[in-house]
Amino acid sequence: MTFHFWSCSSTMSKTHAHPIAGSVGNVLEWYDFAVFGFLAPVIGPLFFPESDPVAGLIKTYGVFAAGYLMRPLGGILFGYIGDRLGRRRSLQLSIALMAVPTVLVGCLPTHASVGALATLLLIGLRLLQGLSVGGELIGSITYLVETARPGRRGLTGSFSLVGAIFGILLGSLTVSLIESVLDEAAFVSWGWRIPFLLGMVIFLLGGWLRRSLDESPEFHPAGRAERSPLLAVLRDHPRTVLHTAAMLLLYAASFYTLFVWMPTYLTDFVKPPVEHAMDINTITMVILLGVLVGAGWLADRVGPRRVLIGGCVLLGLLVYPMFRVLDHGVWQEALLMQAVFAVLVGLIQGPVPLILVEAFPASLRNTAIGLSYNITLALFGGTAPMVCTWLIARTNDLAAPAIYLAVLSVISVFALLTLGRAPVRIDR
Repeated sequence: MTFHFWSCSSTMSKTHAHPIAGSVGNVLEWYDFAVFGFLAPVIGPLFFPESDPVAGLIKTYGVFAAGYLMRPLGGILFGYIGDRLGRRRSLQLSIALMAVPTVLVGCLPTHASVGALATLLLIGLRLLQGLSVGGELIGSITYLVETARPGRRGLTGSFSLVGAIFGILLGSLTVSLIESVLDEAAFVSWGWRIPFLLGMVIFLLGGWLRRSLDESPEFHPAGRAERSPLLAVLRDHPRTVLHTAAMLLLYAASFYTLFVWMPTYLTDFVKPPVEHAMDINTITMVILLGVLVGAGWLADRVGPRRVLIGGCVLLGLLVYPMFRVLDHGVWQEALLMQAVFAVLVGLIQGPVPLILVEAFPASLRNTAIGLSYNITLALFGGTAPMVCTWLIARTNDLAAPAIYLAVLSVISVFALLTLGRAPVRIDR
């Protein structure tokens, strides 16, 4: 594979995508996701002390709202902006809406200083970030695929997901470096703020890059009569929205199972526990980066639907024996199985941007993708760790989550096959 679009120049083509500019918002979005997750044990006591029941109640409802309500709302909001005001405007606004709250989190007073107000401020900033999370990825997917060179739409679209994975790795690296430099007292006192403040660097770089973006050639505001893209999508394309949402079930659940829940599984459920589970997670995430690009490239050669169906079928067939091997508690076997898991997840995720873009007409694309994508990710992505844990507790079978993923693979394949009968062409 050869790539000819990495040079960062102020003379970007008016018809071809610049992957860095298109995906940099995803880097910031998932950098913040990783930083907040890794720092949760430090941030929790500072903003949600057990001694304050009001703060605990706010935490319960605030986290729920940020995780499950704001993301779909963000998809609707930025879907409207992208379809009515332009893809470029949507990308510029979404990265700003993520950057400002991220930096402000690093400036917040703690509960010890201002009481429950600190809790409210933190939740408010997370709500704003939830809006951005719901819009950034779909805007990036749409823009990159629409402006890609002919024959590279799958490859270029995959960089929207590469940006997200790179952001997680960058967040992990940043927190680890700061923890290694500061002693524990300094880190808990003020060092935890540094990773959030460093989000400004990504924003400044991303904002500079996105100032040079040209509008997508597929965005034509003058020729559009629909004033409410959401109503138009629900009226004219409900079947396609449902099919794409179902298609994404395994996409959502497999990623959160592998990269969010798996370290907990290997350390808290498997006996003997697997040491250095987070190191395995990091290694397999690097593998995923390469597979995402390869799967996007392959989608341009054989068709995105074939690649996605192949990934879903392979995962559905292999996931149960893979879990059985993981249950041995051997580090080398765990690394090998998670590496295979990462390859399969990459095959499932890599062609998705191209499929989503080609499933909907350009005039409603951002809104339609935002609706189907964010609903599925909220219902089946964020809940995957909870479901997997519940299945093990319910069945006393460490491999029970594999059955859940296998069932989702069947549903996703069926949705893909049915989506192929829709009027919109999927394979090119």
